[in-house]
Amino acid sequence: MTKEDVIKEFSSLNGVGKAKAELIYNSGFDSLEKLGKTSIEDLVKIKGINEKFAKDIKDQLKKEAGITSEKKAEKPQSKPENTVEKKDTSETKTKEEKPKTVRKEEKDVEIVEEEEEGAYRVKKKPELSKELKERLRIRKQIKKRTPDFIREEWFRYKRIPRNWRRPDGITSKMRINLKYRPNKVRVGYRGPKETRGLHPSGFEEVAVYNVKDIENVDPKTQAARIGSTVGTKKRIEIEKKAEELDVRVLNRS
Repeated sequence: MTKEDVIKEFSSLNGVGKAKAELIYNSGFDSLEKLGKTSIEDLVKIKGINEKFAKDIKDQLKKEAGITSEKKAEKPQSKPENTVEKKDTSETKTKEEKPKTVRKEEKDVEIVEEEEEGAYRVKKKPELSKELKERLRIRKQIKKRTPDFIREEWFRYKRIPRNWRRPDGITSKMRINLKYRPNKVRVGYRGPKETRGLHPSGFEEVAVYNVKDIENVDPKTQAARIGSTVGTKKRIEIEKKAEELDVRVLNRS
């Protein structure tokens, strides 16, 4: 197999893009079989792969290996109907019953793997109009080209932090917009009005401090953010209620 074919196979796994697939290939893995045989410790050594992500890859490869083994087991069962040899009915019954029990056990194992805690869940997305989606796309573009607004003469003295302050003073070169000075905060850098205050996903953030607050959240357009003062016991109750109401929690534990 060529390098491109192997990278395509790696990128078919959930969470693995082209960049990570190339890193895996360059670290000495030429096929999915080699990936399946390696340990989690070896995968963690690859740049950009942590222990949780390595376990997820191993689980996916195990599932694919289980599916292929089932297909191979099913192929030899298809025999021609008009056979000359005849065997005892007792022997044929025992042979037919054995593979059925094995299949049931394999199905049970697959269900257990799907319900693991470390499995990846697809994040819920809001129901947005076409206009609002376009506005979010424009805001993302504006944010990419927006510079970092740095305080005047932050490099001159240690006591001056980098956080933004409006330049003032008669001799300030930054105030009068001379060349080679840092950019100032202006109206033109601002995003569309409809998207102000929205989460990058498009949800409107709502602060939640108890179970009653989350009942007032609209799951279609709003998402909950649990307050920092909420304890672990109450947080667990809020997250359970959010799952029942199908509400997305932005700072889920």
